[in-house]
Amino acid sequence: MSGFTVTSTVESIALGHFDGMHRGHQALFARLGERGAVGVVEHYRATLTPHIYRARYVDAPLFFYDLDAIRQLAPEAFVRRLERDFPALRTVVVGSDFRFGSQRSGDVEHLRELFGGSVEEVEEVLWEGRPVHTRFIRRMIESGDVAQANRMLGHPYETWGRVVAGQGIGARELVPTLNALFGRFLLPKAGVYKTQTCVAGVCRDSVTFLGHRHTADGAFAVETHLLGEAPAEPVRELSIRWLRFIRQNRRFESFAELKAQIERDIEVAREG
Repeated sequence: MSGFTVTSTVESIALGHFDGMHRGHQALFARLGERGAVGVVEHYRATLTPHIYRARYVDAPLFFYDLDAIRQLAPEAFVRRLERDFPALRTVVVGSDFRFGSQRSGDVEHLRELFGGSVEEVEEVLWEGRPVHTRFIRRMIESGDVAQANRMLGHPYETWGRVVAGQGIGARELVPTLNALFGRFLLPKAGVYKTQTCVAGVCRDSVTFLGHRHTADGAFAVETHLLGEAPAEPVRELSIRWLRFIRQNRRFESFAELKAQIERDIEVAREG
């Protein structure tokens, strides 16, 4: 467990990878009491809500287990470690597909046999008749269907990044934008999206381009244009909430043609 000291106050804990913090995960968190916590088995492949960003979607404290450090533990050894780390633990909450221990050899029934307290099993959550799983949400985002992904998540898909210098062409020839890099976050497929861009806790409607700038230098970029007034102070960090796909990325014959299309994109975004 990294970044936290052993605590004697946690009485219930939800265990899982929790990438996405989606409706299925929230069903587990709802079973936690006042002294509940979330135990994240961190596999470092999380791309929807990497590491500490998960804290934005749950009120309970987070504790992280490095998967590489525990993956070789036998199921019995893992449970003993859990009980040692949380000596007041009475309840473990898991999904029906929960697996633990070396070779994923432990399941919910093993957990019930090994753990001294109670084990609450939360059945698969369905949304609009479809099972809610991170892998399905990831595919939706990768295909550009962020609106459907948001319905399964139960919140807008959001990526956090740092602002970098752009070409300056936007401000001169097109519309002013903020360019950003997003590290490990999964980005939607290339195109133009209706978004919200959040700076210093203030979220504003925006239009965001993602992809290779075919009309300019061909480089890959994520550029967001805020509707309304630009921030008064220099922006170093921001987040983008991806709301709806507007159109595919394409090449234009001139900046004038591109600007006309951007203006149409802005109107589409304003309309809803």
